[in-house]
Amino acid sequence: MPDHSTPLVLQCVDLDSGASRPLYDQLYRDLRQAILSSQLLPGMQLPSTRALADELGLSRNTVLGAYDQLEAEGYLQSRVGSGTYVAQELPEALRSVRGESHLNPSSQRFSDDAGDASPLSERGGALTDLQLSAFRPDEKPRAFRPGLPALDAFPIETWSRLVSRRWRSLPASTLGYRRSTGFPPLRETIAAYLQESRGACCSPEQVIVVSGTQQAITLVAHVLLDPGDRAWMEDPGYPRAEGAFRWAGAQTVPVPLDREGLDVDAGRTRGDAQIAYVTPSHQYPLGITMSLSRRLELLEWANETGAWILEDDYDSEYRYEGRPIAALQGLDDAGRVIYVGSFSKVLFPALRLGYLVVPEPLIEPFSAAKSIVERCPPLVPQMAATDFLEEGHFKRHLRRMRTLYAERQSVLIESLREQMGGPVDVSSDEAGLHLTLFLDAASRDEAVSEAAEARGVTAPPLSFYAADALDQNGLVLGYAAVDAEAIRDGAAQLAEAIDAARSDGREEPSEIAAS
Repeated sequence: MPDHSTPLVLQCVDLDSGASRPLYDQLYRDLRQAILSSQLLPGMQLPSTRALADELGLSRNTVLGAYDQLEAEGYLQSRVGSGTYVAQELPEALRSVRGESHLNPSSQRFSDDAGDASPLSERGGALTDLQLSAFRPDEKPRAFRPGLPALDAFPIETWSRLVSRRWRSLPASTLGYRRSTGFPPLRETIAAYLQESRGACCSPEQVIVVSGTQQAITLVAHVLLDPGDRAWMEDPGYPRAEGAFRWAGAQTVPVPLDREGLDVDAGRTRGDAQIAYVTPSHQYPLGITMSLSRRLELLEWANETGAWILEDDYDSEYRYEGRPIAALQGLDDAGRVIYVGSFSKVLFPALRLGYLVVPEPLIEPFSAAKSIVERCPPLVPQMAATDFLEEGHFKRHLRRMRTLYAERQSVLIESLREQMGGPVDVSSDEAGLHLTLFLDAASRDEAVSEAAEARGVTAPPLSFYAADALDQNGLVLGYAAVDAEAIRDGAAQLAEAIDAARSDGREEPSEIAAS
């Protein structure tokens, strides 16, 4: 029999089957708001997870996830053998909260003497809609969070020695403000490295040191685009790039992909743009390498229209068959390509070092913009990175990591085959730190991702990266950050999640549709 509080709880819950936010998170937010607004009073017993799941037509894991989060934050208390209750010790200030006040400032308005006013700008409100924090970094890497290198394999002792050596010999004169564009020897080393390994054409003056790829994309968006300008985005593609362009007030235009990369003809049918954001060496997240003919076609489009191309070369160093693909920037003889690189994947993300390579006419405006965004990047990490590259540590580390990541990728594919009982459909395995596992039509990727999260496995759904509806379901699986044992365990949990999502779909069709 349903608990006597079930009808009251149901009145507080309004799940949106078409929303991008996972169902467990919607339920968590609705219950939290009901507690804060005193619809659910301290000490009130809530329905059991099984009873509420039955009433809402959800899987029990979905309700468990919401209850666990509320309990962890102190809103609920579990009593062994008795049930789950609204916490007694909520602060009086929280118990007096009404409505949505302070909980979702991007979607509500407040009143003052001057009348209604939004607490956020339109740009700020638009950013919250992108759900960029849907997959937060974990304190400890776990299967299969994409975007992380093998932190446990980084030569930290060598790095520590280089940093210590620099600090011991650092003159007092260097402790003041430095150039906003970066440590000159590092810029020289980066330019030489890009010329040798990526086929880029650049001078040290064109290299601008930044605090990672995200700052680079944000700088490009604000320097080159006016509000209302259009930006072509790969679809599916990197959501944080879209966020940077929208923050600058640009209109993002999703452009589909084919086997050769960004479909330039499809982009033309959607209207020209002032910039195109691409990941040509290893498309994120599908792993496509843009063909030479498509690269030339994209360059021709930029030359014809006066548009810019932003080339994000985020993990080009990790190619397991043949030599790394040359950068698109090296083919550009008209100065239309801005190149972005980063040390996050080849060293470690917390270093926060990346670089822009801009055409010569853009050196001055980008240098000025960099000085506004960041007066000067931290000096000693730049010095240590210079030494790491110049003394050969970088090349040795890359060789070791290519071998390690190829092994971990192989373990992942083989583990998936064992757990799935046969061949699996994955994206290109020639490069990168992640694979996309394509699912059959019976497996909705959002539902599988939610089921995997409940089992301690992060597997972002491919649909999370897409603006338009995709023909395929899939999961983006990072394999670089965890060892073989964790990969095998993660594959087993993932197989269970796929089976669970299918089972929920058969027993509760509305659950899969709502996901």
